[in-house]
Amino acid sequence: MERNGALTGNLACFAAYAIFGFNIVSCKSIALDGNITPMALFCFRSFGATVLFWILSLFTSSGERIERRDVWKVALASFLGLYLTQISFLWAITKTTAIDASIMSTLSPIMTLIISAIVIKERITWSGIAGIALSLVGVMILIFNCVSIRSGADSTSIWGLLGMVVNTLCFASYVGIFKPLIQKYSVVTFMKWMFLFSSLMALPFAFGAFGASSLAAVPVDVMWQVVFVVFFATFVAYFLIPFGQKRLRPVVVCMYTYVQPVIAMVIALALGLDHITTLKVIATILVFTGVGLVNFVPKKKA
Repeated sequence: MERNGALTGNLACFAAYAIFGFNIVSCKSIALDGNITPMALFCFRSFGATVLFWILSLFTSSGERIERRDVWKVALASFLGLYLTQISFLWAITKTTAIDASIMSTLSPIMTLIISAIVIKERITWSGIAGIALSLVGVMILIFNCVSIRSGADSTSIWGLLGMVVNTLCFASYVGIFKPLIQKYSVVTFMKWMFLFSSLMALPFAFGAFGASSLAAVPVDVMWQVVFVVFFATFVAYFLIPFGQKRLRPVVVCMYTYVQPVIAMVIALALGLDHITTLKVIATILVFTGVGLVNFVPKKKA
């Protein structure tokens, strides 16, 4: 039963981070269009997911409620895992290339490993470190191979990189700190309150954000990308992540950030912008070997 749960958790996290791989490309495209500000896109994501999760809760949560003593914890989890994480990403993607954003996202498992060791006393083992290192090497091979083909990144600023550092640190803190709280409630109940709190945090800025955007000028293809970001990269992906968090160790959940650059490579291949090489095959094998190593580390406490 435990093995089946781990398999389900891994599939959920793989699917979520595969969606996030497409999300990086979509958000960059929306940013390049320039008609929707980062805060406006965050409001679309947060308000849309709030409505969807509350509707879903009418059919699935059976009246489950958050205990009063946990309300402030859920609010803090929302601030770290949704508000700061998404705002910093949507702001940073306007100042980095999609490839460089993928590079920075690979810091998340390392940060999660450290935070989990401090907060929930998860033991750092040599096999876990080796798994992260292997995956990181694979990702770097993959990404820098793509960069060399495209003659390098030419629109990344130091502020964009710092924004991605904030993004990865906030999400790693959320994953590493709040696993006990996530396990306590059903996925739908937890996420409907998470997004409600993030929407309340965004509400004071919503009117200004929409006013600064030129929504009437948004092309149809960009608007469909916004729909994808709201429904799949927010509602569906954030349903799958806590589903995986219930069944996997925090560092394993964040290890799936390494899937994002692989998805970026697949998109490039599908669009005819890149081609398969032996180096890329080796890099992909390293990524998933690393994920496997971290997955099969014995679950011991320090």
